[in-house]
Amino acid sequence: MPDIENKQNDFMVERIKVKPVNKKKLIRRTMVTISMAIIFGLVACVTFLVLEPVINNWLYPEEEPQTQTVRFPEDKEEMLPEEMLAENLPTESPEPTPEPVQEGEDPEAGETYVELGEEQIQEILSQVTFDMEHYKELYGTLAEFARELDRYMVTVTAVTSDVDWLDGIQERKNQCSGVIVSENGMELLILTDYSAIASAERLLLTFYDESQVEAQLKQHNMATNLAVLSVALESLSEEMKAGEELPIVKFGYSNGKNLAGTPVIAMGSPMGSSDSVGYGMITSSNTVLSMTDRNYKLLLTDISGSQNASGVLFDLQGQMVGMITNNKTGSDMKNLISAYGISELQKTVEKMSNASVTAYMGIRGADVPREANQELGMPFGAYVEEVEMDSPAMREGIQRGDVITMLDDKIVANYDGYSNQLMQMEEGQTVVVTVMRQAQEEYKEMQFSIELGGVR
Repeated sequence: MPDIENKQNDFMVERIKVKPVNKKKLIRRTMVTISMAIIFGLVACVTFLVLEPVINNWLYPEEEPQTQTVRFPEDKEEMLPEEMLAENLPTESPEPTPEPVQEGEDPEAGETYVELGEEQIQEILSQVTFDMEHYKELYGTLAEFARELDRYMVTVTAVTSDVDWLDGIQERKNQCSGVIVSENGMELLILTDYSAIASAERLLLTFYDESQVEAQLKQHNMATNLAVLSVALESLSEEMKAGEELPIVKFGYSNGKNLAGTPVIAMGSPMGSSDSVGYGMITSSNTVLSMTDRNYKLLLTDISGSQNASGVLFDLQGQMVGMITNNKTGSDMKNLISAYGISELQKTVEKMSNASVTAYMGIRGADVPREANQELGMPFGAYVEEVEMDSPAMREGIQRGDVITMLDDKIVANYDGYSNQLMQMEEGQTVVVTVMRQAQEEYKEMQFSIELGGVR
């Protein structure tokens, strides 16, 4: 019996052996766990960095600064050259000129007076001399005035890169002049020549205080070969920002018939190099440059300069009256400085300053002469001299000889009126054009619905 019990006890005994630790496997799992923790941590960090600004802007939205629409003031009434020169004189009325009197004694003053004859006056004037000191004073005053105007001017440097024979990169720089015309609350706007910067990779501006900033092309206009550049206001030098106001040029008046003989100063690069100056006068303002949908006035001067001139014409009030342009005069006057009249250019500059595309209909025209209205019965309006091929006007049926009298519900009195109304419209806008077309011996009214194109 004892043996049986012992065997049963032996049968019921169970031995548990501890499994040996696999150190390599344990180390491998530990490394995998640590690696996964690092990876998940990095992913979480990156996700937080990416989403944090988005979430923050969503929870605490900031109002983004808005650019303001640039609007130039309407042209003032025409001012004669003599009024321009006298604008800064005292406004008090002078004492009335006394009537000529005979030789005798003034009882009130107790003095003897003598009336001079014309020959005596001429004799006195002939003794007045204009010597070298007077010339120095005159040109010194002009030079000082030019230095004051220089704060409106900007030197534009167009930088392009070329590859030489050894595959080396060389920078090529081309310079022209610009003028500060406006600001929109976020940017300073500079008007300049487009052909000099058309292929530029970078644009650098140098201001009157010698500070340099990088600029961007805002908009350009192929018809006038002009462009507007923009510079962030925050990038300007402390000296420029510290002033009471930014050095923005004031526009003068060029839409008149009495500009010939007006003294002007050419600033910028009239001689082909930066910071050059020329003095002279406007010799003619009757030349009209006929362009599509708009005419521009060309101001001719007696200032001899470079055929690569650029810059601005100022009057003696410090106002901009013209933007210098090239190759618009005859071969016998190619070295004389000429400029677009600022009054006719103003709407185009305004469009470029707002980065807007100019509405395009596609006609060239002129005013209807008073004689044609009185003798031939031609109605007043914008006379169509030419219609461009494949233009919106040609596609809808406008013809040479038509007279445009209305755009939508606004009367068109002359070609300038047509141009100014078109400047207020946008690309893609549909406008109802009312024209008077000659049919036998009378003019009949016709209407066309035209979708405007857009040009730079």
